Amino acid sequence: MGCWFSKKPKRKLPEKEPTTKVEENTTTSNANNIALSSNATEDPPKQYSWDKREKVDPKDFMLTGLKDATVGRLPGKLNGQQFVIQDCDSCKIFVLDHSATITIDDCTNCCIVMGPVKGSVFFRDCKDIKCVVACQQFRTRDCQKMEVFLCCATQPIIEASTGMKFGCFQYYYPELAFHFKDAGLSIFNNNWSNVHDFTPVSGETNWSLLPEDTVVLDHVPAPDPESEFKSVRVSAEASRSIVPMTKGGRRKESDESCLFVFFAGDYTTANARKLIDEVRRR
Repeated sequence: MGCWFSKKPKRKLPEKEPTTKVEENTTTSNANNIALSSNATEDPPKQYSWDKREKVDPKDFMLTGLKDATVGRLPGKLNGQQFVIQDCDSCKIFVLDHSATITIDDCTNCCIVMGPVKGSVFFRDCKDIKCVVACQQFRTRDCQKMEVFLCCATQPIIEASTGMKFGCFQYYYPELAFHFKDAGLSIFNNNWSNVHDFTPVSGETNWSLLPEDTVVLDHVPAPDPESEFKSVRVSAEASRSIVPMTKGGRRKESDESCLFVFFAGDYTTANARKLIDEVRRR
């Protein structure tokens, strides 16, 4: 029989096993795997339209500081971009493509052919220039002695310019009709002779019309056979010109002032040209 106050023997507790970090390591590993999986399936950075554009070198869209050279751009090289010509002397320049705008500054004694220009063609500080131009708007400022074979959708404007002579656009190369369409120009809307002089001088005439029988290639020669443009079939014959010959402000051959003809269908331009050619042959 034991005593009430006797000590009970202490029960031996089992030793605690050391805590492992297996679960912690497993959790960390799973988190890393999830993060890696998330990164692997993450969408690539978004690309915008301007990120995909082909980089443009401004030098490809200008001619500057040239002398005694035959230069320019072949069809398909501009594709509606702006173009600049400046500081050229005694050059033959052929821009045989459609463009947005063209500015010509400080050029002397040059022959220039320009494909259709959607916007404006602006000559500044130029002298002794002979050119073939098709554009929405034509302007000159501080220019002297220019001969311009022009197709212009609006009224041509000269300012502080003298010795300006104008004729109707007469030119052809195989891609020209498509370039007119790409530039949004009509071959039938031509105000080449309706010139406005911003700075008229009393008693003087700053501009005039070239003779009706003027031959374009006598003033603006075709590309040299040795040049890069030799493969382009160029013509300035009235029968091949994309733009019909019009008399502008010259004398009229009859008392009839106008003729209205309406065309329907998908070939209105071709049918209109065919009618014009047939009337011209009679």
